[in-house]
Amino acid sequence: MSGHSKWAKVKRYKGALDQKRGQVFSRLSKEIQMAAKSGGDPDTNLKLRTILLKAREVSMPADTIKRAINKGTGAEGGAALEEYLYEGYGPAGVALLVQVVTESRNRTAADIRSIFSKHNGNMAESGSVSFLFDHKGLITVKKSDIGEDDLMSLVLDAGADDLKTDKTDIYEVITSPEAFEKVKKALEDKKIPLDSAEVTMIPKTTIPLDEKKVGGVLSLYDALDEYEDVQNVYANFEISDETMAKLER
Repeated sequence: MSGHSKWAKVKRYKGALDQKRGQVFSRLSKEIQMAAKSGGDPDTNLKLRTILLKAREVSMPADTIKRAINKGTGAEGGAALEEYLYEGYGPAGVALLVQVVTESRNRTAADIRSIFSKHNGNMAESGSVSFLFDHKGLITVKKSDIGEDDLMSLVLDAGADDLKTDKTDIYEVITSPEAFEKVKKALEDKKIPLDSAEVTMIPKTTIPLDEKKVGGVLSLYDALDEYEDVQNVYANFEISDETMAKLER
């Protein structure tokens, strides 16, 4: 559930971004390299442009960004990276998608399988989990920053698919991947602060976890997330405010 508003509580549990800044830079470098395979000019490469915005938001050094682009285009030598998506199930039947970028598919596949096994999960065949998710742009905005009607009018005019509200203090703006940047820019032009913004995999339905189940699921999620070749882990679980509060004690 990377990027999903219900995932925000888990992000707090996992710690502040600064605590993992080195890992963030490493992952972004790989993303930039993969995107730059289609061209090193962000003006003509939408995917690269979107990733570069993420890199600048976390103050990634310009030299590091340039080196990653050059490796992607072949202007600078480096290991040949490829992207793969692994699918599996964890405790409580939670579905997980694991996006990796690696120069050694066999090694990475074996390691990911081992992580699933050690945490009471199992790998699944391609396509058996991914159908539970939608590839979408997701932008979250705090309700205190704008009214629902004003936000709905703005984002729908910019090309968003939907605006979701629930009992939390956050709006969810859902877009197609293609419309993501246009909708994000429309919000930024109106000086509306964004709580988060990314193209991600959104679960179609979620599995609520109680105190007895949450520990095992988070243990698997963390182990996958911390593996060096993993770029993103997407999962279809949610944690209630009450359970999250107990975890944070």
